[in-house]
Amino acid sequence: MFASSNHVVGFYPRQRRIGVDAPVRPDSRYGASKAFGEALAALYAYKHGLRVTCLRIGNVGDVPADRRRLSIWVAPQDLVQLIRIGLEHPDIRHEIFYGASDNARGWWDNSAAFRLGYRPQYRAEEHSAEALAADAKLPADPVGAWYQGGPYCSDEFDDGIERSPV
Repeated sequence: MFASSNHVVGFYPRQRRIGVDAPVRPDSRYGASKAFGEALAALYAYKHGLRVTCLRIGNVGDVPADRRRLSIWVAPQDLVQLIRIGLEHPDIRHEIFYGASDNARGWWDNSAAFRLGYRPQYRAEEHSAEALAADAKLPADPVGAWYQGGPYCSDEFDDGIERSPV
C-alpha cells in the first residue's frame, strides 16, 4: 500500500472529472514526489511481482471542512475500507484508487475501487451547510478555486499555461 495524494492530479480544473488513467498533473513538489512514488510502485509491481495499491487520498476528517473538501473528503471508516481492499483483494497487482467517500460534488472517477468492492458508507453532502458556511469565511483565492489542488496550486503560482478566471 502506498499513501499517495490527490495532489498528484491537483492541476486539473475542478470542472473536469478525471479517472486514475488521467496523466499526472502535480500541483506542488509534494504532488510530484507522490507521482514518483506511484511510478516506483508500478516498477516494483510489474518487475518484481509485488502487489501494490496506490491510494490518492483526498482529505481525511470527521466532516468536510469547506467547499473543496465536499469534493475530496474521505471519512476515516471509508479510508479503512479502501486500505483493506488494497491489502487483501487477491486480484490486485498494481491499482490506483481515489481516497474519497460518497461525494456528490466529487471530481474523480473511482470505478477501479468500486470494481474491487468499495462501497463508501459516508456522504459529504450531509455536511454541506456547515462546509459552505466555513468556506465563506476563507480569503479569496481565484487560482486555488479553479484547480482541484486548491491552495497547493496558488502557492508559488506564476501565471501557468492555464489561466484561472480571475
